[in-house]
Amino acid sequence: MTYAFQEPLPFTDLAEIPTASDWCQRWRGQQHSWRHRRDGGFDHQRFEVELLGEAPAKDFVLTHHYSRSFPSARFRFALYAVDAGERDLCGVAVFGVPVSAAVLTCPLPDLEPYAASLECSRFVLTDDCPANAESWFLARCFEALLERGIRGVVSFADPVPRRDATGGRVVVGHVGTIYQASNAVYLGRATARTVKVLPDGTILNDRTAQKIRGQEQGHEYAEAKLISLGAPVPRAGGDPAAWLRMALAAVNARSVRHRGAHRYVFRLGKDRRAREAIRLGLPVIATYPKQPDPVLL
Repeated sequence: MTYAFQEPLPFTDLAEIPTASDWCQRWRGQQHSWRHRRDGGFDHQRFEVELLGEAPAKDFVLTHHYSRSFPSARFRFALYAVDAGERDLCGVAVFGVPVSAAVLTCPLPDLEPYAASLECSRFVLTDDCPANAESWFLARCFEALLERGIRGVVSFADPVPRRDATGGRVVVGHVGTIYQASNAVYLGRATARTVKVLPDGTILNDRTAQKIRGQEQGHEYAEAKLISLGAPVPRAGGDPAAWLRMALAAVNARSVRHRGAHRYVFRLGKDRRAREAIRLGLPVIATYPKQPDPVLL
């Protein structure tokens, strides 16, 4: 969805990183680390997967995921490391509702959005997890989703890095390796767009900006985020659109041209025939992306 209003902000073009590698990304306290696939070490007998409640899932994601946000969720799954009778929550997968039904109906036109298709909107493993843990965790989530009537999952890999106001890199880019290793169908890139990057490296997306302009449900949270970064408190009776322009300038937000995340689709079924019977609404790209985009100077 495109909105009519765009706040003028300084533009930045960011380089991208390769979308496939032998390194597995891990998180703790919104800081990333890496595990190499050759290290192995994953023993599925030491791990369990269960449905997880909203509160502990949200707490885990807000604590560890770089986005510092929690999406609208239908199903949340926990990955527990089990050792000597103790269970430690070390991963969370969230499947839920994207900002627009078109995110689901465009690639999966025959599946009812939110009822038969969902977006994998968060997939977070801490550095307690050895390499290769994510493919096993994802497979268990898909089995549970299929039992609940979900036939398709859309997910995105974002290869564009972002920095905070101090120059520290807070997002190194999603490599997409887990989707490729799990035999996802690659359907090319999502629509290129301009995103507003805040000084902490997080993004104020168009939908959130529109909530502020229209004073829609959820605008208080978005306004509080900008105020915490240094924006002035909005005046009673003031123009919300004018306040948003002032707030973004006050916190030194930047506009970044994003070339579009890579779109992956999983068709769920008990066998190959059932999976391939699900029609795709976009052309399949036979070759997975392996190289970064050219750097625009």
